[in-house]
Amino acid sequence: MNDLTIRQNIQNAMQFEPSLDAAHIGVAVDKGIVTLSGHVNSYAEKLMAERIAKRVIGVKGLAQELEVEYASDKKTADDQIAKRVINILEWDTTIPTGTVLVKVEKGFVTLTGSVSWNYQKVAAQKAIEKLSGVRGINNMITIMTSEKIDDVKKRIEDALTRDAEVEAKNIKVTFSDGSVSLEGRVHTFHERDLVENAAWSAPSVRTVNNHLIIS
Repeated sequence: MNDLTIRQNIQNAMQFEPSLDAAHIGVAVDKGIVTLSGHVNSYAEKLMAERIAKRVIGVKGLAQELEVEYASDKKTADDQIAKRVINILEWDTTIPTGTVLVKVEKGFVTLTGSVSWNYQKVAAQKAIEKLSGVRGINNMITIMTSEKIDDVKKRIEDALTRDAEVEAKNIKVTFSDGSVSLEGRVHTFHERDLVENAAWSAPSVRTVNNHLIIS
């Protein structure tokens, strides 16, 4: 698939998404590498534009250069954003109380601390993605688990085999001291993300190194 077709498919997909105002989003494609530029009205829209681009067939890489620009009357002070983030995290039963620390600077939220599972790290970010005033999120939460499982590699491989959207035969999984490495080839960004999510779902996993190539 050529770059022009990929670009047009991304633009069509964005225009088809009712929750995204794509009027000020620029899309450039060079050898399958997509660059998104311009500005959007919220951080949630920025993430939506990225997800849409990654789902399009033929996309091999993504450079995210979109800026979040709030109207002057909708800007929120950093201390107010911080209070809202803390309240949201405290109400979320997925995230253990007191495990996540919050810092806000010029609308950019930094999350630190440690949790036992990656899904808890992901949940912390998703809980605040749609919060007004947020311009970006730097998720630096670490995964700290004391659980030791001997068959982590097999559990991940079995999970990939069960998934109808993943060609498990093209993927090599290695595991050592809490770190998973993924190598091989997948067809789309979506499949790449599915494989990484499967790796994160196994116990004892603290880091995932995703070296999968899209082809």
